[in-house]
Amino acid sequence: IALCTAGTGCRRTDVRDFEVSIPALTTENEAIVRQSLARFGGIDKASMKFDHKAKKLALKYDSMQLAKKNIELAIAKAGLEANGVTPASVGVR
Repeated sequence: IALCTAGTGCRRTDVRDFEVSIPALTTENEAIVRQSLARFGGIDKASMKFDHKAKKLALKYDSMQLAKKNIELAIAKAGLEANGVTPASVGVR
C-alpha cells in the first residue's frame, strides 16, 4: 500500500505481522533460524519472538522489501521446515 500526499511523498514501508510454524524448532536451532534471516533488511529482528513450546516464530517484516515466501524459503534452506516449505523442496538434503 503506497499512500501519497502533497508535501510528504509516498509511503515506503508496509510493516506486517507474520507467524512461521517451524515443527522442529528447539532452543538449540533458534540460532540457525536467526542466522538464516539475518541477511534480510526487511525483518524487524527485535520483534522476533520464538515460542519453542508451540514451535512458532512471530515477527514483523516490511512487505515492501520482501515477501513471506522469502522468509519461509530462507528457513527451509537452513534445514528446517517453515509453514510447510520443507528443506527437500528447496534442494536441501
